[in-house]
Amino acid sequence: MLRSKKLLILILFLFAISGLSSAQTQDSYEYQSEFTWGISKNTTGGLIGGIVFKKAIKKSEKMLETYGLEIMNVKHPQEVRTASPTGNYYIFGKSNFLYALRFQYGRDFILFKKAPQQGVEIKAIFAVGPTIGIVAPYYVKYGSTGSDMGYSGQYDPANTAMNPETITSTGTLFQGLGESKITPGANLKAAMNFELGTVKSQVTGFEVGFLLDTYVKKIEMMPETENYSVYPTLFITLFYGSRK
Repeated sequence: MLRSKKLLILILFLFAISGLSSAQTQDSYEYQSEFTWGISKNTTGGLIGGIVFKKAIKKSEKMLETYGLEIMNVKHPQEVRTASPTGNYYIFGKSNFLYALRFQYGRDFILFKKAPQQGVEIKAIFAVGPTIGIVAPYYVKYGSTGSDMGYSGQYDPANTAMNPETITSTGTLFQGLGESKITPGANLKAAMNFELGTVKSQVTGFEVGFLLDTYVKKIEMMPETENYSVYPTLFITLFYGSRK
């Protein structure tokens, strides 16, 4: 909740800045297309929420057509890291991962064009598209902490052998990925884009906004608590790219 409030305050502040900036006028440089990639931090992800890619093609003086791909790790709101008796960390009660592949088609509206070698270019971002939800089992290792013998399996609340006293760590990297299931959905994004670079052929900046993921059914990430089919999130993305 605290992270959400901080991101919301930041977004409102940047929207206010964009309103002031749009009233300015400067001679701008011209470009026809740009490609950017970035790292996203959001309120439904971890330290790094995921990565984004976007291709934008200029359609008019004030508007670009965009095609995007976002690859994100989505967490349940009630996930808490727990220390095992061996000192390793895991998430007790978690049964599945959710990875979101978001395909997006949208429009970037230029509110303020930067002058060569100075200023900030500000865009309003709107995009929609399908989401492919990849639901992968969350494996844990469990068994006697005083022995090398142990077991590994997807967390199941019905299995009394899986409890905070016996779980020693998470499973191995990519374990259970081959057992993943697909849940389709859709996404909607609204954001503000701030391009800060000083080199004409390069793009550097950040994007802040709101994104909504919705799936055709609830995603069971934590079977012993409420699960959801709709995931709203606030995000900030640091991006880099090139234009021509």
